[in-house]
Amino acid sequence: MADRDDEPGDKNPEDEFRDMLRELLSGSGGIDPSRLAGAAGLPNDPASLAALFGQLQQAMDRGGDGIDWSVALRQGEERAASGQRQLTPEERTRLDQALQVASLWLDEVVDFSALPETPELLTRRAWVAATMPVWSQLAEPVALSISDSLTRVMSEQAPEELKSMMQGASRMMRGIGGALFAMQLGQVVGQLATEVVSGGDIGIPLQTDGRAALLPQNVAEFGDGLDIPTDQVELYLAVRELAHARLFRHARWLRLHLITAITAFAKGIDIDTDRLEQLAEGFDPSNTDELRDAVVNGALIRPKSGAQEAALDRLETMLALVEGWVDAVTADATARLPKSDAIAESIRRRRASGGPAESAFATLVGLELRPRRLREAAALWRAVTDAVGVEARDALWAHPDLLPTSSDLDDPSRLIARLTGADTAESEADDEFDQALEQLLRGETPAAPGEDGEDPRA
Repeated sequence: MADRDDEPGDKNPEDEFRDMLRELLSGSGGIDPSRLAGAAGLPNDPASLAALFGQLQQAMDRGGDGIDWSVALRQGEERAASGQRQLTPEERTRLDQALQVASLWLDEVVDFSALPETPELLTRRAWVAATMPVWSQLAEPVALSISDSLTRVMSEQAPEELKSMMQGASRMMRGIGGALFAMQLGQVVGQLATEVVSGGDIGIPLQTDGRAALLPQNVAEFGDGLDIPTDQVELYLAVRELAHARLFRHARWLRLHLITAITAFAKGIDIDTDRLEQLAEGFDPSNTDELRDAVVNGALIRPKSGAQEAALDRLETMLALVEGWVDAVTADATARLPKSDAIAESIRRRRASGGPAESAFATLVGLELRPRRLREAAALWRAVTDAVGVEARDALWAHPDLLPTSSDLDDPSRLIARLTGADTAESEADDEFDQALEQLLRGETPAAPGEDGEDPRA
């Protein structure tokens, strides 16, 4: 039986393709292991190369149509654990106290009730584990679109004698492409774990249970060099995180609304097959840099359609409204902190230079969050609070149709007029003027105010 297996005609196309890949990956087939590691976003060291080949081997043997996102989880946890330190008892005591005070301060400035769950203090690695299910949900449409297109084009571009082999092994190619994408996602999320200071730092709740969370190590690093007392930094960030968590717990539709908008946009991503064909025609298995750069830099994705641009504008408006509301209520809740303005300015500078939220949305959907839009949203919520108070302001989060629009961010005056009833009074005055003018044009004398028996002062 072993002799028969060595005869070319006895192997099906999928087995032939698997053997060819194994030969290539062994080094004898011309693939440079260090370049393949670079394509997956991995460092070039023996441990990383062994992990890479192990994952690709599993992808070849696994089959199936889905992506094994456990690869992303392992990569993310390993990267996050590098340089991680454990929480000290002193930090735990300070942060627990900060979260308790923050909750009391928020009670004074928002109309949303306190959280029923105790906020978490997470290590970087624990944050990766807690958030990876949502990351994979957001990334899967993009991963499958690129993987399917790459598989189709490479099959079409293959020499005639290899076409049957490539077509028969399409699921395996999809699995390998998905494994490489998952490894890259793991590296990205692992890097983000070294930057985020809280659960809401990305802009949407990434933990499936919606609990508030702080990352003590990153909170400490955020405060380094600010020349601001540590306890004030911790309290300010605690207020921000609890405000974010309270908002999403109260407006239960909001989280699903944002995630659905992101995934719907990602599913509409169109791959530039002409560019992909050019890469496939000149593909060199020993040099994956060009293909990796095209995937990472978005060169394989066609320019956004008008519908996609409109969808991104709606998404940006919603994210700006969330962050603007958090900014506004945090400013109110921390007004008694001597250095609150300085901490707020540090957060604004962090955004402007490309913070975790900015880099995450740019990578996932090509959305560049504009700092100016966030400032406009914060100013709008401040104006709404001054005009109608906290209860009426927070009632706007009851339904998406009640929220301010993009045009309201450009000019809040009409929104304020609607909320205060000024537009109704103005409309009634316009109606009275039109009625008087119509009477004059008919040659009639308009009734003087009060002649109809009504008190004009009423």
